[in-house]
Amino acid sequence: MLTNLGVPFRVVVSGEDEASEERDPARLADSLARQKAAAVARQHPGAVVIGADTVVALGDELLAKPESEAENRAFVQRLSGQTHQVYTGVSVFAPDGERSGVERTDVTFRALSDAEVTHYAATGEGLDKAGGYGIQGVGMALVARIEGDYSNVVGFPLGLVIRLLREAGVRVWE
Repeated sequence: MLTNLGVPFRVVVSGEDEASEERDPARLADSLARQKAAAVARQHPGAVVIGADTVVALGDELLAKPESEAENRAFVQRLSGQTHQVYTGVSVFAPDGERSGVERTDVTFRALSDAEVTHYAATGEGLDKAGGYGIQGVGMALVARIEGDYSNVVGFPLGLVIRLLREAGVRVWE
């Protein structure tokens, strides 16, 4: 996505532990994005660093990345016919300071049959994604509608990223 915006970049994994006692999904997404960006910024002083983290919430329940196909099936079954929220925290560390924000998108799944749930989980697509699905892949067939930023559900809210980068003096589409 950054390439499409004309922004040169390099991926650096922060290695930060994502375990947290925070239960509020917006605060959790913000906190994890800040931690990731801060860790990479310490390794690369003077660079502009973007950290992001996505959290999926169904009511009070937070759905992280499923650890197995069985857990992925359970996640998708819980989301079936329901509206859930996707929060992505983005933090930009630059030489002149830090900027951050959180984007929220509401996603409604179709009512899914057991066969659909099983088939999707068997693809393995959702195993590395918060909530256990990827809207940019086969998972788009699970979704009845979204309200908000589609790119947020992918895990990188472009409108927020563009705003934060521009505030940090990075030229985006210029």
